[in-house]
Amino acid sequence: MSYSSVLVTFPDLQTAKKIATAAVDQRLAACANLLPVESIYRWQGEIVDEQETAALFKIRSADFPLFRQFIIEQHPYEVPCIVRYEIAEGNAEYLNWIKETTQRESV
Repeated sequence: MSYSSVLVTFPDLQTAKKIATAAVDQRLAACANLLPVESIYRWQGEIVDEQETAALFKIRSADFPLFRQFIIEQHPYEVPCIVRYEIAEGNAEYLNWIKETTQRESV
C-alpha cells in the first residue's frame, strides 16, 4: 500500500478547519496539518498577494481520486490547489496509522 501527502490551500483558517475536519471524519484523510502561508500568484491577469491557510493531508494514495473530488465539491475556490506528493519512505508505524485511520467499511 502506498501513501501520499496532499497540499491544499484555503482562503482562511476557518474554511481549512471545516473541510479538514470533514475529510478526517469521513476517513478520506488520516490528518491535516494547517499552516499560515502567504501566497503570490497570477489570477485573471492580476498578480495577487494574500494570506491563506495551507493544509497538508495524509492519505492512502489509492484514495486520491475520491479525496480530490471531495475537496473540489467542498472548496470555495473556482480552481483550488490540490497537489499530491507520493511518500517514498516514512516511519512504518506512522504509515500503518494512516492505513488504520482511513479504513472505511465496504458498502
